[in-house]
Amino acid sequence: MAQEAAAPKAEPPAPARRGVAYVIPVREEIAKPTLYIIRRGLKEAIEQKADLVVFDMKTPGGALDVTFDIMEALGKFPGRTATFVDDQALSAGAFISATTEEIWFAPKGKIGAAAPVNATGQDIDKTMRQKLVSFLRAEVRAISEGKGLRGQVVSAMIDEDFELKVGDTVLKPKGELLTLTASEAMKPYGEPPAPLLGAGIAKDVDDLLAQKFGAGNYEVRQFRVTWSESLAQYLTALAPVLMGLGMLALFLEYKTPGFGWPGIAGIVLLAIVFFGHYVAGLSGHEPALLFGLGLLLLTVEILFFPGVVLPAVLGVALMLGSLLWAMADIWPNQRFEITGDLFVRPAINLGLALALTAVLAAALIRYLPKTWFWDRLVLGAAVSATAGGAAPAAAANDPLIGAEGVAVTAMFPSGEVEIGGRRYQAQVELGHLAAGERVVVKSRTGFSLVVERKIT
Repeated sequence: MAQEAAAPKAEPPAPARRGVAYVIPVREEIAKPTLYIIRRGLKEAIEQKADLVVFDMKTPGGALDVTFDIMEALGKFPGRTATFVDDQALSAGAFISATTEEIWFAPKGKIGAAAPVNATGQDIDKTMRQKLVSFLRAEVRAISEGKGLRGQVVSAMIDEDFELKVGDTVLKPKGELLTLTASEAMKPYGEPPAPLLGAGIAKDVDDLLAQKFGAGNYEVRQFRVTWSESLAQYLTALAPVLMGLGMLALFLEYKTPGFGWPGIAGIVLLAIVFFGHYVAGLSGHEPALLFGLGLLLLTVEILFFPGVVLPAVLGVALMLGSLLWAMADIWPNQRFEITGDLFVRPAINLGLALALTAVLAAALIRYLPKTWFWDRLVLGAAVSATAGGAAPAAAANDPLIGAEGVAVTAMFPSGEVEIGGRRYQAQVELGHLAAGERVVVKSRTGFSLVVERKIT
């Protein structure tokens, strides 16, 4: 009898996929940099197909408008979200936590005290407070539908006149704001009994994930805060100090003649205050930032401190360095190591470009004066200088022509001179002058004096 065919072997079951958790830190005050961090983190979580996003939260609260933007960003996220209250989620932190699907607590975690206040932390006008509280409670009800008592609990954190009562038990009387500890948030109420607000207590994020996915059955991916996001957080915290220093610098500029470093410093400091939070989005644009800084230093040298040389040299060096950086084959999200191979080809290209520039510049200097174009250019400059008819007479009667002074800065060929106790922008026609040398004014242009070394 023919042997029966052996039954096919059953395929082993495919290993269960490990859960992917993406952890985003929410630290310190809720401000614009926090919004940029959370937005970028949520987008990266989508790209990495995360099963769960966890906000590792420790915040005393912050700006209400930024909080609404964060809640809106959370509403666009398609996956599951949770908050781990590591110590505290107060005020704005409570709103953000309420927007996530689950709220977990560290053993000493606290959440609540979410009444709206003004930017300085003081109480706001009664009428405005009532409007804000009414709006916030409606917002909380909208995001808390289907989540048990969450809407009522958060309303009690917002409105001191709201009485939180479950059955016959009054959890918060009128006249105070609700703040819950971890154990209070986990206490069961209602029929059937369910925790008041929390989804669980965990000693840390890893413990939280082990309880949700099972020990060893999950993969953690940490959001990395970039240098620009960290800088933006520091600038936001230092905003009052920077603003005070900026206004002091502008006051000094107002009290001193001309325009110098106090004015520049004041403008820069106030610009940092007003635009500092936008720094959070600059990570990844370092070569362009370096080039911009170099260009700024070069401009400062030309317009404000001619003859100092150092800003111009440093500016040119930064611009060349940024070009070298931009041409290097650097991949994002990989460890950066400076090697010879990385910069060899960019250095060769940069060297060839500089050599070509030097050759063309030398050719222009030698041959351009012999061309018709140079003749027309010089003629146009002469016509512009004499336009109006009164300029030559004015120059002849200028009391500075022939005046003696001293070079305040080195002149290569531009710098500053002092004549009669006042400083002037000046340039020397031939050669250069050292600081302290005596000078004589030969002529005057629209922007500066033309001087020469005084021969004794």
